[in-house]
Amino acid sequence: MERIALKAGSKFIFVPQSAIMLRKGGSMFKILVVEDDKDLNHTVCTFLNQSGYEAHGCLNAGDAYNAMYNNTFDLIVSDIMMPDIDGFEFAKTVRELNENIPILFMTARDDFASKQRGYRIGIDDYMVKPIDLDELFLRIGALLRRAKIASSHRMEIGKLVLDADERTAILGENEIQLTMREFNILYKLLSYPKKAFTRTQLMDEFWDADSNTAPRAVDVYMTKLRDKFSECDDFEIVTVHGLGYKAVIK
Repeated sequence: MERIALKAGSKFIFVPQSAIMLRKGGSMFKILVVEDDKDLNHTVCTFLNQSGYEAHGCLNAGDAYNAMYNNTFDLIVSDIMMPDIDGFEFAKTVRELNENIPILFMTARDDFASKQRGYRIGIDDYMVKPIDLDELFLRIGALLRRAKIASSHRMEIGKLVLDADERTAILGENEIQLTMREFNILYKLLSYPKKAFTRTQLMDEFWDADSNTAPRAVDVYMTKLRDKFSECDDFEIVTVHGLGYKAVIK
């Protein structure tokens, strides 16, 4: 397989030419790349973008948290050795907030103790630098398939169709206008029918960490969603008294 050498800092990463030329049709899956080496971050993001994904690069965990509050990502690629908040702490926090998103460590640490710690935290895969981007591409595809999100970003429940890429909600022939936060909350609830989420869990996932908003703000959003989907007979947002909310599909 013919490869092209891309420079990442003082190192070279060899990229399969076929992957550089590949553009997938259909929806693009969003990948968060957290890597403090600016050149390597840029190289990985460029490769992923040219391989049919939509990659967003962050140089530290703090910026990554902010990106996650404003976007919905399908997979995370993270370094371990980063300033302030290392990859272990970052992955642990992410896993507490989202138990399903695939996390792949991309690191220079090749010792068993680091691998063991990562997997115990809840990461899904581990690659040691210098990485082969062709292998990274294959591993990401495998992780997305295992997460059962690679086939579609559309959710169909009766007459309701939610499209996570376009952030649209179509009920019958009519589009229901939703803010990004309203859409994300609804998509979360319907992704886990009958699973109850506390107000705090929803606040942690869909509001900024430094927000002064009280958990009761979640109630306001639930009221808005119930009003907007009052004519939808395919699901119901149910209050779980003393806990929070869940979606029930009829």
